[in-house]
Amino acid sequence: MKKKLGLMAVLTLLLALCLFLSGCTELKLGTVEDLYCLPSLPDEYQDLEASINALIEDGAEYAAPSSGSNIQPVQLVDLDGDGQEEALAFMRKPTEDKPLKIYIFSAKSGSYQQSAVIEGVGSAIFSIVYSDLDGDGCTELAVGWKTASEMQVLSIYTLRNGQPEEVLCTTYVKYALTDLNGDGRNELVTFHADTEGMGIAEMYTWQDGTMALKSSSKISVTMVELSNLGRVVTGAVQDGTPALFVVGVVDSTTEITDILVARDGELRNIVLSNITGASTEVARFLSLYPTDINGDKITEVPVPVLLAGSDESQDYYCIEWQSYDTTGVSTRVESTYHNVEDGWYLVVPESWMGQVLVRRESGAEESTVTFSYRDGSELREFLKISAITGDSREIKAVRGGRFILSRRAKTIYSAELLEANDSWPSGMTEDELRATFSLITAEWLAGDN
Repeated sequence: MKKKLGLMAVLTLLLALCLFLSGCTELKLGTVEDLYCLPSLPDEYQDLEASINALIEDGAEYAAPSSGSNIQPVQLVDLDGDGQEEALAFMRKPTEDKPLKIYIFSAKSGSYQQSAVIEGVGSAIFSIVYSDLDGDGCTELAVGWKTASEMQVLSIYTLRNGQPEEVLCTTYVKYALTDLNGDGRNELVTFHADTEGMGIAEMYTWQDGTMALKSSSKISVTMVELSNLGRVVTGAVQDGTPALFVVGVVDSTTEITDILVARDGELRNIVLSNITGASTEVARFLSLYPTDINGDKITEVPVPVLLAGSDESQDYYCIEWQSYDTTGVSTRVESTYHNVEDGWYLVVPESWMGQVLVRRESGAEESTVTFSYRDGSELREFLKISAITGDSREIKAVRGGRFILSRRAKTIYSAELLEANDSWPSGMTEDELRATFSLITAEWLAGDN
């Protein structure tokens, strides 16, 4: 669904457009007052602004969602599928029994008028997600209410005859709305602790006008491990089957990954061991999460493998990226060296495996990773990759035998092929190095839903 700008952003754009079209932009100079003249807003937005101001005068205050991708205090969304956007204002009235309010304004006869209100209890509106869960062309609202505990309360609302009706209310730590069974509609999967404190995933589907619990599955991670550095990633396994990759992080050092698919209408954890009852996918945590590392539309899981370093001051890892079939059997897709500190990674050729060592050195304006290979008892340096900052980075990046690999706003990444590269059968050319070098894209995370 196309994201819509909040009211203030819309008004700002309208103001800018009107300034260009109005007499305020004429070249001749008038009085100071003329230079600051404001254009008139369309009547429908004036009515909306007046309605919101009336609520504020009556004791309401803005209470925008604090997390997720929709965090504007006023949001424009077509809820009923008629092509006309409704306006939703997120507010709080502290003196009322249900202080949290989501006011819905519908455009009628050229102006916005309040048509409905959703009320909730708690300390804040945590998040909101819009999704057509029943396939009727109208949008349901998934609202997360922040409570005093670590958990949130999730309410799903459908609009019937323009009025909101709650079709589900449940507690959760994280949740995902995604099409797991391939029917073209999103299912809801929530994560929370069961009565024994163990992690559990529950899948809800639309049935007979409401959201009903369809299936559940045990997960290996606790809610503490999931909520701190953990993450729920929407992706796919090898045959394209949709999957949820649930990552929990233990003591900031170890990651545990569960993989959930919907098979025959049931939620299955395909990496859960029948013997131990826990996930088989346990690895060192290096701030890397499941992703499509090679662009094949299949999600891979990072598995760090310790490399021998040329010094004993730091551990170095090669990342083996694993994809999975629907039974949980993994296949290594490719290996990389990820330099998370400097923001780049290198796809490691198969011939380097078991032969290459790395060493990283960091200075004030330059960090360099040196690659070496074993030649009998001797280590021979064959490649250096540097991240260079500072005012003289353009000069430094091409000094000597260096050549530029990539750029960011304030960083240049350059490389140097050393003498040992030419004599090593697994050495690289400049073009081959550029083809295997990539920047780590900083994933923009708006926060949990």
